[in-house]
Amino acid sequence: MVRIKDIAREANVSEGTVDRVLHNRGGVSKHTEQKIRKILERRNYSINPVASALASKNKYEIAVLIPNYNDTDAFWKAPYLGILKAAEEIKSFGINLAIYNFNQFDPKSYLKAFQKLIKTQPSSVVFVPMFLSETSQIVSQLETQNIPYQFLNIDVENHNNLTYVGQDSLMAGTIAGKLMHLSATTNKYLIILSRENRTDNNAISKRVKGFQDYFFKNKIEHATHTLKVDGFNNPLNLTQSVNDVLKEHNDISGIFVPSSRISAVANNLNNSAKFTLIGFDNTPQNVACLQRETVSFLISQKPFEQGYESIKIISDYLSKSKKPKQKIYLPIDILIKENVNYNDMSQNLFEEDVTI
Repeated sequence: MVRIKDIAREANVSEGTVDRVLHNRGGVSKHTEQKIRKILERRNYSINPVASALASKNKYEIAVLIPNYNDTDAFWKAPYLGILKAAEEIKSFGINLAIYNFNQFDPKSYLKAFQKLIKTQPSSVVFVPMFLSETSQIVSQLETQNIPYQFLNIDVENHNNLTYVGQDSLMAGTIAGKLMHLSATTNKYLIILSRENRTDNNAISKRVKGFQDYFFKNKIEHATHTLKVDGFNNPLNLTQSVNDVLKEHNDISGIFVPSSRISAVANNLNNSAKFTLIGFDNTPQNVACLQRETVSFLISQKPFEQGYESIKIISDYLSKSKKPKQKIYLPIDILIKENVNYNDMSQNLFEEDVTI
């Protein structure tokens, strides 16, 4: 069995230097670090996380920054539960986890929650980069303090995050476009967005782009109309806005909502059976619409697994020095009435045993 002492002797450094490299604590020159890592790789050395945690005086602390959820917008409950499940499993490795919530429509709430988080000086941070300008501020502070960070659910480019865990949003939009083309009766479509979405949400814009790309790349003649509503929580306004567009463009046969709020549209649509409705995520409200067949397809981004995998990945990085791939995409599931009840069994089993 290879020991830290053996690695240190071969590299002609102290055992403390090897330990700093193993646990990414810094204070080692690039040349020395590269030499040690080559030896570690050649000798197939891996950390025993339990032994490492027991031997360490300082436990690892992972901080998570994630939006709140509620009964009308339940999407964030699933990744939250996945995070809780992973948190239970990593406790035995000496890794603790703290969750900080914010209002997904309020950048001030986002920054306030982060400032509370950063005061705890966590070993690493997993967060949903909801607002672009504020995310740049957060990233700058994390990098100044040499705290590794990881993006969850929303992928923001041009940052030094360890990885992104979530859906390939561009591909998900392309799949939605293909489903729409195969199932709608005309090539006339309506895309519904919310002005509430002040987040510059990369996932939403990529889904829309992927949807449009399917038709352009396959040279399919089509027409799309885009409707921006003030919010999905005002049924009267939503109903009026959507039905006004459909009345003006009576050849529209497909409606695409690139967010988790398609149930709000389906429940306030005149003669919904006339349309192919495609949206995202198996929230309880969306599933109910799918089962009533007022929604044709849901595209799942595996939110429970996103939360779970993000914590397992960052804990492996902390305890085993296992650096993840730059992007970790989860499977894209197409949900219909007949298979939706089988999609989130892991979440259901865990939720039965946990109190939240």
